[in-house]
Amino acid sequence: MKIAITGASGFIGKKLIERFKLLKWEVIPLNRVDLELGEDWLAQKIDKSNVIINLAGAPIAKKWTKQYKEILYNSRIQTTCNLQHAINKLERKPELFISTSAIGIYDSFHEHDEESNYFADNFLAHICKDWEKEALKSESKTIIFRLSVVLDKNYGAFPKMLFPFKLGLGGKIGNGKQFFSWIHIEDLINAVVFVIENKSEAGIYNLASPNPVTNIELTRLIAGKLKKPAFFTVPQFIFKILFGEGSIVVSEGQKVVPEKLLSEGFVFKHPSLKETIEYLID
Repeated sequence: MKIAITGASGFIGKKLIERFKLLKWEVIPLNRVDLELGEDWLAQKIDKSNVIINLAGAPIAKKWTKQYKEILYNSRIQTTCNLQHAINKLERKPELFISTSAIGIYDSFHEHDEESNYFADNFLAHICKDWEKEALKSESKTIIFRLSVVLDKNYGAFPKMLFPFKLGLGGKIGNGKQFFSWIHIEDLINAVVFVIENKSEAGIYNLASPNPVTNIELTRLIAGKLKKPAFFTVPQFIFKILFGEGSIVVSEGQKVVPEKLLSEGFVFKHPSLKETIEYLID
């Protein structure tokens, strides 16, 4: 198995590569230079790959200035555009193109499986729609993973979430009723391997635990495990000051379920947030 991957230096990319090497799969990291040297160069790099995985994209958790919104957009859409053009140039296409998106495409008012058409009307959803549209132009079988919040002990959102609780300053965000959809990093990695080995059908897959919780439930679970108080309510305007328009990532939430993975027989190793928080902290 030969796999080419963008975003290989990110924490998800590194974890995937670790697993692929354990499976004795050959990995070809695609860096920024590879993506900028043109379609012919990129096509040569990915030639004879069985699978292409696209994880590229600038970090979401920063203040969304006008300039940074352009970076967020172009780092996803242009990269995906370059990849699908390179794939389509190849005489022997890869068997599978896996591209990422985000559950931020969905609105905050409904429960969403992969058939849901209740999309949000904001910048993040706009990015996701264009991102997916580009990926689906690939002439290889294409799977799009809509990622929820990825939980890992040392990287990503979880260590940042724990910090105020450790100081005794934890609390819900706003009224705490917004949903928090999440996935443990091990389940994310297992899901990627699963769709490759299982030869899963093309289309959209929600990468989220089957058990989303509200922000207030999340707050209680973390505070309970750390044995810390969680009396505070963090006003949403604080996040507006810190992240600008990007505050929607933490102040709003989506209730998402992974119906397609479950229907194909995928078994989550970490389906419960209570168990997951205990596992990550311990």
